[in-house]
Amino acid sequence: MFIKNAWYVAGWSKDYGRSLSAETYLGENIVIYRTEAGDPVALEDACPHRKLPLSEGNLKGDTVECGYHGLTFDCSGTCVDAPTQRGQIPRRAVVRSYPVVDRYRLLWIWMGDPAKADPDLIFPIENFDSPDWGYTDGGVLDIDCHYLWICDNLLDPSHVAWVHVTSFAGAGTDDGLLDVSKTDTGVIVARWIYGQPPSPYYASLVKFDGICDRLQHYEMCLPGIALNKSIYTPPGTGGPDSTPVDKTLINISYNFMTPITEDKTRYFWFQHRNTDPHDKTVSERMNAGARMAFEEDRAVLEKVHAGMKNPATPHIDLGLDAGAKLFRQMVSRSIEAERTA
Repeated sequence: MFIKNAWYVAGWSKDYGRSLSAETYLGENIVIYRTEAGDPVALEDACPHRKLPLSEGNLKGDTVECGYHGLTFDCSGTCVDAPTQRGQIPRRAVVRSYPVVDRYRLLWIWMGDPAKADPDLIFPIENFDSPDWGYTDGGVLDIDCHYLWICDNLLDPSHVAWVHVTSFAGAGTDDGLLDVSKTDTGVIVARWIYGQPPSPYYASLVKFDGICDRLQHYEMCLPGIALNKSIYTPPGTGGPDSTPVDKTLINISYNFMTPITEDKTRYFWFQHRNTDPHDKTVSERMNAGARMAFEEDRAVLEKVHAGMKNPATPHIDLGLDAGAKLFRQMVSRSIEAERTA
């Protein structure tokens, strides 16, 4: 159903502290908290006695006490106290522990084999610490659809012409030819649009007047991370083999899809730009615009999920679906490889 041996975004690091937070990822119930030293901990959210969620219990130091009979578990999921029968901790009194890591302001969780949880496999954010790049606060949105519908959407540059008329749309987004390519970790769908006005979302960010050359670069990486790169450069300076010039604007929208269940996805994002690195007003305006656009996506995708889950008639594919279909094949192969390993 889902790729397990991968790092998923659990949430924003700032949202987890010295309290027990109940979460669900990939259909598994998990409790997250921080130790007194600030280190993140993720445990199965179910006491092995009668499966009361540990998130309903108490945080005592760095351990979690079940709120039913006091079984107490350390950060590794090992039971360290059984008050009703001290000295006789049941051998099977253990809960699963999940690897978790703070990086890029995000908390990442590994849902598969802990022995394979290499932090170096966390998706890299280039220029994250560069003082020349600015980023937005980002956000989170729950969408009532399967995560692959969102992945499909983020591999579809054409939908902006109809869904995002006042933000990401613009001349050439409805019928420009798309290039589809495969990488070691995912799929890229991209196109250059030449000599057209910038889209409304980017118009105030571009540092030159008039028309531009524009890149739509939509990249989806396993297990469900999208890097959507937008480049706006003076006319005549864009193209597949071009290099940035003095006034070239580059903005990368990082999008992280974490499946909650088959019918719900938690969607995290932030934008990263090579201009106005310290301008909070720009960051806030970009963040508000992105949230508005993603709400437009949500309105469509929840209906797509409902329609495709119980179709009355067969559906069809269009040429623009090539990238999404290729990525779905990669996901299926990864799941099958884990199943047969």
